[in-house]
Amino acid sequence: MNVCTVEVGLGARAYRVEIGPGLLAEAGARLADLLPRRRTVVITDAHVAELHLAPLERALQAAGVTAASHVLPPGEQTKSWDGLREVCETLLEHRLDRGDLVIALGGGVIGDLVGFAAAIFKRGIDFVQIPTTLLAQVDSSVGGKTAIDVTQGKNLIGAFHQPRRVLCDLGVLATLPARELRAGFAEVLKYGLLGDEAFFAWLEAHGAAVLALDEAPLAHAVERSVAMKAEIVAQDELEAGRRALLNLGHTFAHALETETGHGEALLHGEAVGLGCALAFRFSAALGLCSDADATRASALIQAAGLPTQLCEVAGHPFAVERLIAHMAQDKKAEGGRLTFILAHGIGQAFVARGVEPEALRRFLSREGAI
Repeated sequence: MNVCTVEVGLGARAYRVEIGPGLLAEAGARLADLLPRRRTVVITDAHVAELHLAPLERALQAAGVTAASHVLPPGEQTKSWDGLREVCETLLEHRLDRGDLVIALGGGVIGDLVGFAAAIFKRGIDFVQIPTTLLAQVDSSVGGKTAIDVTQGKNLIGAFHQPRRVLCDLGVLATLPARELRAGFAEVLKYGLLGDEAFFAWLEAHGAAVLALDEAPLAHAVERSVAMKAEIVAQDELEAGRRALLNLGHTFAHALETETGHGEALLHGEAVGLGCALAFRFSAALGLCSDADATRASALIQAAGLPTQLCEVAGHPFAVERLIAHMAQDKKAEGGRLTFILAHGIGQAFVARGVEPEALRRFLSREGAI
């Protein structure tokens, strides 16, 4: 199967996302032009290292690249102040300078953490993303949003720092647990919900094939998702306008993740799937979209094996006021006013500023929060 390339058009900081099977084994050759000093550091986590670190090291070695590696604990808890300190100290120990780059090998946690470390290390060095989850391939590895989580919420400390290249090896997805695949699919269907009704309809017909990792449907789903994100990022890199649409479902999702402790009780993709269902039902409750579209959105989310109701999440029932307090900390909030990504229909998302807290309270209460 041919490798397809999506360009992220950011002028002097433009880069390409390469998508296809077998890219990990070709990583040395595909990154050689970015490594004139023929050295790098690979940051990964223990789960990914067991599966994919050795093949990457062999590929780099075959291209004459000396690669040190550092393995972090898996899980969202690694995306923290302590994790950031550990990555930065590792880069210092290996004496990287601003002419070098660091490779993030892993899912969204590793990509976000390593990207943020690269943004601040010696005031910024280059990094490459090699995402190993479906969620990271279609979303977090593209666009340069890097961050860590803090007690007050998810991704509240971070920076915009674009990678130099992204290698999406579709073959590595075969090693993912089914739950991780479903979580990644939530970010795929999000693109259809926010801006491409035809893609959403395609997913209704082919979503099961994507989740079964059928080669052609999987490649199309990843390529279309990356292309949509690349187009939006090129238009609005710093999220001053249209890029905020990519946060469809995330205001609900981040609040629920904070309440459940950013752990195994609710994976990020599961939270996004539930958040998208809630965003469409909230839109319908406000008279912004039809009940039929809200039902259609939830049907695909549910068909993918993702939660669509608060009662499906461990920790339910959730407290209305605690959820709203978390939402007030959301990065889209302005002057304490709640901001959501809502929708007029499938593929018709928009930024809704100044959402009335009382309307949100009524909605969350109807959804089972107390």
